[in-house]
Amino acid sequence: MRDSLAELDFGRLSKRLREIVPLRQDDLAGITGLTQGYLSRLEAGRVQLTHIDRIVEYLDSVGAPADLVRLPLRAASPTAPSANASSLPSHDDVAGPWTASRMVAALHDVMRGEQATMRPSRREFLILTGTALSAYIHQWGIADAEPLARALGGAQVEPGLVASFQGTIDSLRTMDASSGSALLAGLARSHLGLVRETLKSASYDEKTGRRLAGIAADTATQLGWFHFDAGNHELAQRALLAALRAAHASGDPRYGAGALSYLAIQSYSVGNPRDAVTAMQAAREKIRTLDSSHLEAMLLTRQARGHAKLGEQQACQRALGRAAELAEQGPAEKDPSWLYWMNRGEILGQTASCYLQLGEHKAAAAHFEQAASTLNPTDLRTRALFASRAASAHLLAGDRYGGFEAADAALTLAANVQSARLNEHLEQAVEHLRAIPDPRSSELVERSRQVMAAKELSA
Repeated sequence: MRDSLAELDFGRLSKRLREIVPLRQDDLAGITGLTQGYLSRLEAGRVQLTHIDRIVEYLDSVGAPADLVRLPLRAASPTAPSANASSLPSHDDVAGPWTASRMVAALHDVMRGEQATMRPSRREFLILTGTALSAYIHQWGIADAEPLARALGGAQVEPGLVASFQGTIDSLRTMDASSGSALLAGLARSHLGLVRETLKSASYDEKTGRRLAGIAADTATQLGWFHFDAGNHELAQRALLAALRAAHASGDPRYGAGALSYLAIQSYSVGNPRDAVTAMQAAREKIRTLDSSHLEAMLLTRQARGHAKLGEQQACQRALGRAAELAEQGPAEKDPSWLYWMNRGEILGQTASCYLQLGEHKAAAAHFEQAASTLNPTDLRTRALFASRAASAHLLAGDRYGGFEAADAALTLAANVQSARLNEHLEQAVEHLRAIPDPRSSELVERSRQVMAAKELSA
């Protein structure tokens, strides 16, 4: 136990603690606030507990002696850096000026930070929450954008190169919808490096520079999303914060709204729903004067998810209602092309997820069924996510046969999608299946084990 605490190996700590007491995984999950599925992956070494607030909550919940705990806290101020701070953007960097050169440096930090984060001995965390994250978002909203043009000795950037850059990230976005993000982060990282090097070293005019910054923002946002979907939360936030800087340099608030929408998803997914609400309110304020009904509708659904996690039912319903009204108007002139997936099915699916969080299980199941009928057949991950959540909704509502059918569909779809987020939702559905004494339930539980094993082998 002492060694596990000293090494911050929470998977080994959990396993040893359960052996000593003894406890089932369900019991320890209830004590710590983690899901049983997440605890199982933690003990197997497939995920790591890296969010500082979650670590403190975990250690408090199991009664870890204070004299045995050495928390890897970030420096509280620029004058008190951690021992390995050179591998991370410091607090000075996070709060630094919103200039073009700092934007290029932030993109470089994304690449350097990935290598540092993958080192086994690393003990810092870059999950900004609460006031720190709000301050960062606020600076994005108020800082002035400086001119973005370079006349260097490098090659002149031609329009065809810019179009090629945009085409690459559009292709990655399409691939993500059909196969999941786990296989795409490396491709996005390489593409971001190429765009960043062009911004740093090539020659271009003001218009081209802003287009390049927008593509950098788009690419960093997708990279952050790929990392989040694969369960790498620190890398995800690092990329999304850099995306926000690139979006600022582009002069186009829609890129910033896109980055913030993924920061919101990450926030409510890791237990910080208030940050999600704050981010979406800031994004909506920034695009307020644009004719972009679908973009605002998407932001409202993310805000609604935050409200649902907070138990704020009325605020959640207001946000969902307004999102549905805006979505019905169809895409507007200023809606970005990357928002092609915003439709009635998305509204229904997000509404269903909110109902599931709020404990309205029958309503959630009904909305998931409606959403499934509207989805693109090639969007395997979203269909699998909705099916897995629908299975939980049906089972919690007492509809075991509806739950069995949804779980069967989710497992069929999930076999071809690599997504840690999807796996977590599947594991939640499986936990509900285990509670039902039925041969069909046992069959689905065993099938889920086989699907997960096959996915691990192919990862």
